[in-house]
Parts: sequence; structure tokens; C-alpha cells
Amino acid sequence: MSKNVWRAVIEVGFIIFLFYSNLLMGEFERSGMGMKKGIGWALRDVFTAANFEIATVAAIIGYILFEFLRKRF
Repeated sequence: MSKNVWRAVIEVGFIIFLFYSNLLMGEFERSGMGMKKGIGWALRDVFTAANFEIATVAAIIGYILFEFLRKRF
């Protein structure tokens, strides 16, 4: 694979990681349900197909935006 493709995959993956870590923190901080029901429940609640779609779309948009800003400035 070319260097640019690997860079895109790594950056999109990192954005997805940040998305999921933020959702998981929210289960324990904001709603409090993670504290009551445990880590297993929180993981099942966070890792859904809908959340994956949202994370992927947001990551691709974020990657495109940052690449645009890198090239522009």
C-alpha cells in the first residue's frame, strides 16, 4: 500500500478510537448507567452498528477536513 493510504487508515482509525473512547467515558460520567450496570453493559451499549456508521462517517469527514487544512496552510 502507498504511504498516503496507510496515513489515511491510521488517521481515520485514530478518530474512530477517540469517538468510541468518548462514548465509553460518557457511559460512566454523564449517565451513570455504566457505574450501575458494569463495563460489559457499557461496551455492549457503545459498540453498535449505528455508532460504527456514525464514527466512520465522522472520521472520513474529519480526515478530509484536516487534509484540506494541511494543504491550505
